[in-house]
Amino acid sequence: MKVIVVGCTHAGIAAIKQILKTYPDAEITAYERQASISYLSCATYLHIEGTVEDLSAALYAEPADFVKQGVNMKVEHDVIRIDTMAHTVRVQNLVTREMFTDHYDKLIMTTGSITAIPAITGIENPKVLLCKTYDQANNLCESTIDAKKIAIIGGGYVGVELAEGYANTGREVVLIQQTAHVLDKYIEPLIANQVMDVLADHGVKVVLSTQVSAFEDTEDGSLMVRTNSGDFEVDMAAMSAGMIPYTDLLDGKVDMADNGAIVVDDYAQTSDPDILAAGDAALSHYNPTRGMIYTPLASQAVRQGALAGINVGERRLRTLGTQATTGMFVFKHTIVTTGLTMAAAQDAKLNAAMAVYQGNYRPEFMPNAYPVTVVLVYDRNNRHILGAQLMSQHDVSQAANTVSALIQTESTIDQLAFLDMLFSPSFNQPFNYLNLVAQIAVEQEHGYLRT
Repeated sequence: MKVIVVGCTHAGIAAIKQILKTYPDAEITAYERQASISYLSCATYLHIEGTVEDLSAALYAEPADFVKQGVNMKVEHDVIRIDTMAHTVRVQNLVTREMFTDHYDKLIMTTGSITAIPAITGIENPKVLLCKTYDQANNLCESTIDAKKIAIIGGGYVGVELAEGYANTGREVVLIQQTAHVLDKYIEPLIANQVMDVLADHGVKVVLSTQVSAFEDTEDGSLMVRTNSGDFEVDMAAMSAGMIPYTDLLDGKVDMADNGAIVVDDYAQTSDPDILAAGDAALSHYNPTRGMIYTPLASQAVRQGALAGINVGERRLRTLGTQATTGMFVFKHTIVTTGLTMAAAQDAKLNAAMAVYQGNYRPEFMPNAYPVTVVLVYDRNNRHILGAQLMSQHDVSQAANTVSALIQTESTIDQLAFLDMLFSPSFNQPFNYLNLVAQIAVEQEHGYLRT
């Protein structure tokens, strides 16, 4: 069996590793446009603020590692056409410009995503930079050296993290967000407002409900960012306006969603029996709605990529699906989320409600008994847990993983209210904050279901 992996992203790397284990006799060829593979883009802001000294430290795999295992690694090679009928790919060597054709029995599409580039006048200005790939991150960091005033366009995860990185090095930062809240796709306004307060406390100017209309050079060599909320003169701007799947090679050849993400089944199989897809190029099964979702996360990419590698020869393992569980650490605050927000639950036509707990994560007589905010979203019809978000100076990251597992197993607010969880004053209250927010939800629904 000859397998071609198009794109050596996080999903592609995970797929290759599983093929080597599961199908040791398979012939594997991987094509990647970049010279490097495996860059963890979250390292960009960590490098800017000095936590990560060298960006190359965020490369967790090298092409040579796979070459030693017999993989035909072709970095700096661009697949420019896929013929699904002939089972061939047309490839260009980006160094020599040579063109050639290769054949596959099975193909795994892990081309990932690209940064969404809004149609803004002057977007091509060299002072407006991207930060997704390793090369883009290097360029961004080099441009940052002499920059004192920086605009960040987009208040999602990348934008907020970049804002922290720049603010931590004493730079003047303006974060421009198109919607009414930062991180609006991930957290409720209650927690978003807390994030806003933390950003403001550290000198980040956040401008909400604002659209950028143009980027212009000024006479003194600065960059003018023009918006409907006023103009901002800065030294450079970083774009973080979201991700879109990079799947043009299979356009019209496999089933796709409206945004271009490839539709896959529970085995990472596309509508073409000899093509699988994973990671940012593909949709994922979303447990809270029992539907499909586009969730460009590294955590999901490695799981889905591994699944594609296991199933490339035969349908062996079915996906567990995802809750799109994510987290970030901003100015010593942990912010985590899993499953649906209230807005997303309402969009899914669910009869959802929300419970909120705010209190210290452990007894007040203990030092640093930091407050924690917990938002729990649940279905009023069947009492199933649909989602949760938490924020605290205490590390609440594993609480999101706990709720993720409960969503996956279709657990209820009644079960979470009495879920057996350890107690020690060092760690929590006699009832954990997850128990407590579920108990609030139960009270809102007029008591427990009789068992």
